Amino acid sequence: MAVTSEKQAIVAELKEKLANTKGAVITNYRGLTVAQDTKLRRKLREAGVEYRVVKNTLTRIAAKEVGLEGLEPYLEGPTAIAMSYADPVAPAKVISDFIKENKLQVMEIKAGLVEGKVIDVDGVKALANLPPREVLIAQVLAGMQAPIAGLVNVLQGTIRNFVYVLEAVRKQKESA
Repeated sequence: MAVTSEKQAIVAELKEKLANTKGAVITNYRGLTVAQDTKLRRKLREAGVEYRVVKNTLTRIAAKEVGLEGLEPYLEGPTAIAMSYADPVAPAKVISDFIKENKLQVMEIKAGLVEGKVIDVDGVKALANLPPREVLIAQVLAGMQAPIAGLVNVLQGTIRNFVYVLEAVRKQKESA
């Protein structure tokens, strides 16, 4: 197969995108109406996710050159990729929510990418079910804060007891 300069440019662009993406979802978009596709693209854009239809052969070449192992089996039939360069969870969440909201039987998730690793459909669904980034950060901080709050309470209790002892000693000396 003769690779034209146009195809080489597409492969180079895909390579760069695949190398820099934090999270991506590979879908089969067949069966979406134009209205549904437009709505999906709008939701993805709002979440800062790039969505594009790709040629499987060129994507295979780009994935191989970037060193992405295990992507080839998913590159069959009509393929589109939703990629986020900031939030690894965003593509999975937006597409999964879109499929649920619209009760779509036609659109299917094939696989995903997280930080350069290929994940299967179950992995994408698990990723989509994660709480938003802000909630996860809040949960981690709450987990870190609990032991500190406990330590503060223990230290306050010790100081409080020390003050009671001093007060008792003062009263004892007054009465003596």
